[in-house]
Amino acid sequence: MSDDIGVIQTVDFFPPMVDDPYTFGKIAATNALSDVYAMGGEVKTAMNIVCFPQSWDINMLGEILRGGSEKVIEAGGVLVGGHSINDVDVKYGLSVMGTVHPDKIYANNGGHPGDKLIITKKLGVGIISTAHRVGEATQEAMDKAIESMTSLNKYAAQCCKNYDIHGCTDITGFGFLGHLHEMVDGKLSCKVYADQLPVFEEALEYADEFLLTAVAQQNRNHAGRFIQFDKDISFAMQEVMYDPQSSGGLLIVLPADQAESLLADIQALGVPSAIVGEMMESGDKEIYVTNLNK
Repeated sequence: MSDDIGVIQTVDFFPPMVDDPYTFGKIAATNALSDVYAMGGEVKTAMNIVCFPQSWDINMLGEILRGGSEKVIEAGGVLVGGHSINDVDVKYGLSVMGTVHPDKIYANNGGHPGDKLIITKKLGVGIISTAHRVGEATQEAMDKAIESMTSLNKYAAQCCKNYDIHGCTDITGFGFLGHLHEMVDGKLSCKVYADQLPVFEEALEYADEFLLTAVAQQNRNHAGRFIQFDKDISFAMQEVMYDPQSSGGLLIVLPADQAESLLADIQALGVPSAIVGEMMESGDKEIYVTNLNK
């Protein structure tokens, strides 16, 4: 293999979060493919990983795999087989192989003081999915969440190649604040502007009704001691920031003088992105959550 090509290998799979198997396949695949984009790579191949009860309708499995295959094709990758396991529950995901120049791999903790933070999807899909499971979410809200969860981070990642990216990750199970805690890595602090975060309004409404996720509470327990919220940051907004995301957006760290240009490029794609904070020298807390417009 050429010295200017590095290989990225990722594995990710999880149980269904929607009833429709085809949609579940698309969400799971989109989530798995995202790991390669978060490291600055391009998807090359993918292998299915599936757990499925033998007693269930095999057509359901076919629909899951069809949804996953469509996202791999959209990513520009080739599906090269997979592994199946007889299990009591359904689980699906992909082992994805991508390539990237070794000098251009994005770390998740390479930020510098003064760098800006850009996010590339709305937050709150976990709360909406929870509300949907108990019959409290509108179909419109769930449709918006599904559209977000099945949108590849490929296109925002392509925009990043023209900029000096200091750090990048995709927002998934640890939620926005959990993944930001990883990016700060005990070396820096960060200021987050809650009123700049792209958020599903329905997620805030459902959080106010205490339609919450157990994983968000785990995220709060894990990262909460590193975070300071201003008094005007509502409980609902805090919950959205801790909310685990299935196939969330990218969280990008780059020099301040390049942030507006990258943001314009990403927004031109119709992606609901925003500059949501900045890195700082290390302080008493790792993350300070405030509002830009007070």
